[in-house]
Amino acid sequence: MNTRLGVLLPTNHSQWNDARRLVDFGVRAERLGYDSVWVNDTLLGARVEPLAMLAALSPMTERVTLGTAALLPAFRRPIMAAQELASIDHLSGGRLVVTVGAGFPGRSEVEYALSEVPWERRFGRLDDTVALWRALWAGERAFHGKTLRFDELPESTPSYRPGGPPIWLGGGSESALGRTGRLYDGWMPYPPDPADYRAGLQTVRRTAREAGRSAGAITPALFLTVLVTDDAERGGRELDAYCRTTYGLPYERVRKIQAMVAGSAEQVVATLTRYAEAGTEHVVCRIAAPDLDTQLDQLEMIAGIVRP
Repeated sequence: MNTRLGVLLPTNHSQWNDARRLVDFGVRAERLGYDSVWVNDTLLGARVEPLAMLAALSPMTERVTLGTAALLPAFRRPIMAAQELASIDHLSGGRLVVTVGAGFPGRSEVEYALSEVPWERRFGRLDDTVALWRALWAGERAFHGKTLRFDELPESTPSYRPGGPPIWLGGGSESALGRTGRLYDGWMPYPPDPADYRAGLQTVRRTAREAGRSAGAITPALFLTVLVTDDAERGGRELDAYCRTTYGLPYERVRKIQAMVAGSAEQVVATLTRYAEAGTEHVVCRIAAPDLDTQLDQLEMIAGIVRP
């Protein structure tokens, strides 16, 4: 299987007692052969801020892609965020990938309120923010979008790479599929059925062609929650505990929304293979383990079965 393999750092405060060990986690992932290391973003629950985490990892790693899965730009002032991302792109030597999202209905409304940003028109604001970032990185001095307008922009930190780091979109709604095809460099959803992934990717690629873009310009990725265990009953209990801690929802409900697998090495590989056959080229594994030591054990097991 030639799919690129990534891992999500366990930045939630409940999973570590020394944040500096998260840097060691990222370095260990690189040494084990992972292709990428990712961080997520939320205002609900104590955690290491994602851009700070990537900045810390940049000089300590050499090869892996460093990414967000996903960053919610609404939580940050857009011009400052452009500078922060360009800085990480430089610090990492051009290894940054920025997956963005607009939030999770029923959960993110309070985060928008805390950020003093309206929940309404969030998709248009997200697309405008990304377009503004690209304009700033290119040295443009004005921007006029549908929701964001600036007649005078300051000189901003240019990106390490011309055009800026690749920006992917997280989400599998019809709207997200169309916007990915027209505007973004990659797609990272988490559909629980590989058939839905295949159909979504076809829509993304068709929309890209209709917009005059190459379908191959969009990287197809997947966000997958993983737990390797030979005890299926125990695995189900641990996934349930993880879902309740992370979302306040039972596993049986979350598994209908998100791609998740808890099982033997063979079952995990079979799941990865089905998504690879559906078209994904980059899988980001979120390990469903409660603490950093167990996460490290799983990190090695997953590497052993996918990168033997």
